[in-house]
Amino acid sequence: MTPSLFHESLGDALRDCVQACGGFKAVAALLWPEKAPDVASRLLNDCLNEAKREKLSPEQVMLLLRLARERGCHAGMQFIARDAGYSDPVPLEPEDERAKLQREFIEASKLFTRLAAQLERMNAAAATSGPALRAAA
Repeated sequence: MTPSLFHESLGDALRDCVQACGGFKAVAALLWPEKAPDVASRLLNDCLNEAKREKLSPEQVMLLLRLARERGCHAGMQFIARDAGYSDPVPLEPEDERAKLQREFIEASKLFTRLAAQLERMNAAAATSGPALRAAA
């Protein structure tokens, strides 16, 4: 099944996420492992049906979004971003994130080295000018 480019509702977008994650029974088993697979599957279907009272908790929606992202489905996040007036999100790849963190760490290390050198120079200047100021007073 090919996911839609545009969705009418969050439930509609999350249904695409569920399909990308292996279907209603597979996802429902992750959300409610204590329930029988058929019961959990029906509950998940009801949670994504706007005409029903049942709804997913925010934590369950987040879990579903993370699972879908792992499988390359971004329908839920795109719907949320578009509905709230944001541009489409760009998923970070773990290697991209690692490289970004390494660059930030190196930049921060260089900054700390510069600050330490500057502080050392200021302390040295204060130590040498301190006796001269006391003698002039």
